[in-house]
Amino acid sequence: MFTIVNKIGLAPGIKQFTINAPDIAKKAQPGEFVILRANENSARIHLNIVDFDRNEGTITLVLEEDGNSTIHLDSLEPGDKILDLAGPLGNGSDIAKFGKVICIASGVQIASVYPITRALKEIGNEVVSIIGADTKEHIIFHQEMKEVSDEIHIFTEDGSEGQKGLARDLLKQTLEKDAKFDLVMAIGSIAMMRDVCEITRSYNIPTRVNMHVPILDGVGLCGTCRVSVGGKIKFACVDGPEFDGHLVDWDIAEQRMNAFKAEEHISGGGCKCQK
Repeated sequence: MFTIVNKIGLAPGIKQFTINAPDIAKKAQPGEFVILRANENSARIHLNIVDFDRNEGTITLVLEEDGNSTIHLDSLEPGDKILDLAGPLGNGSDIAKFGKVICIASGVQIASVYPITRALKEIGNEVVSIIGADTKEHIIFHQEMKEVSDEIHIFTEDGSEGQKGLARDLLKQTLEKDAKFDLVMAIGSIAMMRDVCEITRSYNIPTRVNMHVPILDGVGLCGTCRVSVGGKIKFACVDGPEFDGHLVDWDIAEQRMNAFKAEEHISGGGCKCQK
């Protein structure tokens, strides 16, 4: 079992957990994820690794309540133990010196883009970050992202913080002012990442996306996380979760996200991803 070291509320319905998991912390890389089960009554869920401390032997995860399994995990407090925790899984993000990079994320996935943004900045890239949520109260990791960005822009759907609108609006404005970017990294809902890729395709800017589709076994056997990339079937858990966004078949990806909606609502959940 794995002990919860710390728990912090980041926003309504969003919690951050620091967990003692030295073997995972030792090998974790930005962009990887874990699969966990809070207790024997919980289903398996996957969460991106937000941070890791190799010296302390801890990893950091951020979750948004969207079903019984996340509610089970959210009910745990520091000192409690998580029944199962497997990782790190997937392939780490492609961290290299590209030049000028845009990192864009929305909602709870701002936490997921943070370690990638930090790594890209540490290696010497110039980083412009675009983050936001539906309201000011749901923007997380603002200060953390500011510290690892050369420039940061905020959006909210209701206009309560930063610019009113969606991620695509700020991306368009940024590229209209300066289209000389070498990479865009996007994490968010399928709709948001599709919009980002449609925009960057017109500017011929390489774009990476982290496919946050349903993942069950994490080793490529169940097929739950299959996506079509460049006309070939890939599995987010073993081939990804990061892919070339311009090669992703977004219609198929959306079908995968909708495949379990009925079960999510029966269990009291539902997707709360931002656009």
